[in-house]
Amino acid sequence: MNKTKMTIAATLLLVPALTACGSDSAKNESAGAEDVGKPTKLVFMTTGDVAAGSIKPDDRIIAEINKRLHIDLTLKIVPEGSYDKINVAMATGDLPDVVTINYPSNSLSQWINDGMIVPINDYLPSMPTVKKKLESLSWTAINGKYYGYPFIERERSNVLVSYRADWLDALGLKPPKTLDEFYTALKAVATQDPDKNGKNDTYGFTSVKPGPNAFEFVFYAYGMPYGDWALDDKGNVIPKFEHPSFKQGMAYIKKLWDEKLIEPEYMLNDTQMKEQKFYQGKVGMMDASMYRHVNRIESSLQKVNPQGKLGYMGPPAGPNGKAGMVATPKNGLFTAVTKGAKNPEKAAKFIEFMLSKEGRDLLELGIENVHYTKQGDKITYNEAERAKDSFASGGWAHALAWGSVAWPLTNNYLPQTEPQADRAKESVEIASKYMVPNLVNVTTNAETEFGGVVKELYNQTFMNILTGKTDIDAGIAELSKKWRDQGGNKILDEVNKAYKEKK
Repeated sequence: MNKTKMTIAATLLLVPALTACGSDSAKNESAGAEDVGKPTKLVFMTTGDVAAGSIKPDDRIIAEINKRLHIDLTLKIVPEGSYDKINVAMATGDLPDVVTINYPSNSLSQWINDGMIVPINDYLPSMPTVKKKLESLSWTAINGKYYGYPFIERERSNVLVSYRADWLDALGLKPPKTLDEFYTALKAVATQDPDKNGKNDTYGFTSVKPGPNAFEFVFYAYGMPYGDWALDDKGNVIPKFEHPSFKQGMAYIKKLWDEKLIEPEYMLNDTQMKEQKFYQGKVGMMDASMYRHVNRIESSLQKVNPQGKLGYMGPPAGPNGKAGMVATPKNGLFTAVTKGAKNPEKAAKFIEFMLSKEGRDLLELGIENVHYTKQGDKITYNEAERAKDSFASGGWAHALAWGSVAWPLTNNYLPQTEPQADRAKESVEIASKYMVPNLVNVTTNAETEFGGVVKELYNQTFMNILTGKTDIDAGIAELSKKWRDQGGNKILDEVNKAYKEKK
């Protein structure tokens, strides 16, 4: 097997944070006639993932991809979420063959309008996995053209309410199933010294900034029917905060806040800070992603408190038995072939390979008898060899497997060494039941253009109501006006049109 070597492209001079990994590959002996000759050079620019390690020189998985596809792959990877760096690199005109960007986004819309990425319709006959996935994503096409593969996880969720099971046990409480029981549990955690340290130093619930998203489950409990929009009594689309459930939900959330059941600095948290407060015994509950995090979160908790136990549950139900946790996603990542591709069909086949069973097996397991061995259904992971080739530890996938076209959750992938695999799978089964459907699947151009502004208006109003700077009715009325004046009217025009066309 040929070795890969590090290559630095001219683009890196303009975007220092990019890292590149390239490979020199020999001719694939099993290649068809179309692959006779030198391997096709292919540059893939994408985002990394905090769960994955950096791809190292001489990576044997990259070399294996090169061999199987008869390509010479160079990777340019930016840190997770650093889409601005991809935008800068694309703006130089030195285009990669394949690129990943956030979806939807102004950048992607501009690339499509400027012809910087090309439709893949003509290549779909040789992209069976992508073609099948697109059948449920037909609303992402523009005038019948697919400009890439949109990776949007719409079938599974792993977001639940997690809690200190040892604390509830100590307080003689069962996991709450209703909003009333949820309030009772938070009150007990905040006032009855669940850690028995003799101090009044615990809060019921915490989350992460900007804040409102953490409490969506309350609005769903009061009857919010959709994850994106609501309808008025005439059947017109309106913003969710104008639905009666918003006022009811805000009254409930404000009660939690006023009684100091919500951790007062939650709006300053990122995910790591939120989890640390959970581990350190400052809070009893938080919204959290489970699945592969079940064992990680409980293990981290037990490093601080060996008696600590992690519990997780679906969202509490409201007065009419309604419950929901998160909206079905409309956003994700988008991987496309650019107009700079020397061989766009080969670039399209690379995307197909990344998503196909063959590609996922390679990226999740590695090369048989090198990275793992198999006897029947039992897999033994060779961690020493996997560490040489950018696999995450504990049987987890190669760095190239995270993001861009799939995550472990997408394929329900867990290594056989996962300590709490049964609980991890159970958490997804529970969470997926509480995904809330959307009224309109498509994200309109106006939403992309004005979404950031109106979202910030909503966030600020939420915090003003929560902290008592304005009352609920006045806050909603003021938000309705400002929201419409600063882009909301244009958004509603386009969303109402999309909704009526769907009907």
